[in-house]
Amino acid sequence: MTNLKIAGIVNVTPDSFSDGGLYFSAVDAIRYSLEVLHRGVDIIDIGGESTRPGAEEVTAGEEIRRTIPVIKGILREIPDAAISIDTYKSEVAKAALDEGVTFVNDISGGTFDAEMWKVVAGSKAKYILMHTPGRPSVMQQMTTYSDVVNDVKGWLLSRAKEAEGEGISEVIIDPGIGFGKTVEQNLQIISNIDKFTNNGFDVLVGLSRKSFIGKYLNLDTSERDFPSAIYEFFVALKGVRYIRTHNIENALKYRRMLESLNV
Repeated sequence: MTNLKIAGIVNVTPDSFSDGGLYFSAVDAIRYSLEVLHRGVDIIDIGGESTRPGAEEVTAGEEIRRTIPVIKGILREIPDAAISIDTYKSEVAKAALDEGVTFVNDISGGTFDAEMWKVVAGSKAKYILMHTPGRPSVMQQMTTYSDVVNDVKGWLLSRAKEAEGEGISEVIIDPGIGFGKTVEQNLQIISNIDKFTNNGFDVLVGLSRKSFIGKYLNLDTSERDFPSAIYEFFVALKGVRYIRTHNIENALKYRRMLESLNV
């Protein structure tokens, strides 16, 4: 039986790079979330702000307005559903934690909001600590590393230990595919993902439909699901515990394939 956990993405935004607007209505977001949970997805990852390269920020109040009704709607129907709030703002995280979310997915690893770790430490939630060199509006101008694999790994492990020292009970690390990395750097991290999975922290990878796939294979966003699944399957074989993805159909299939191989 594989330990792989699948997190289905639900962007309650009008402008996310892949599904912006698709679940902007709370009714649609709740309906989709319940459907995929019933089909076997482990976690629903809800975001109220696009963090695609070049994205502009929205206020904490707007994020809360978009996401909290969806969280409430899911938990009303499935009280023990595992929900992740995708935010780097402590105010949004606190509002979601108060409603009962079980994960906080912070793309900044605690660097954008000094209160984030304090808020998470006051809960029992798991904390997903991702690497990014800067805010979405400028991160693709910050792709200089001496060695992208070792630099990102070193940063993640240092921040994860600091987060534990601040009282966060469980930290999951995420190398931040597509965040402040070139196509080649993303591929280097994926091909060396086993260097991230053997350091005492579970690893989450989110690469679904990202632009590096489109650039490498010359594919539009709508054509990226199959190569996304191949990369996801690869990192799962290398010990990644959590996959954050748009196409849950493919993810459920390759998880069954992993189970058939006793991986």
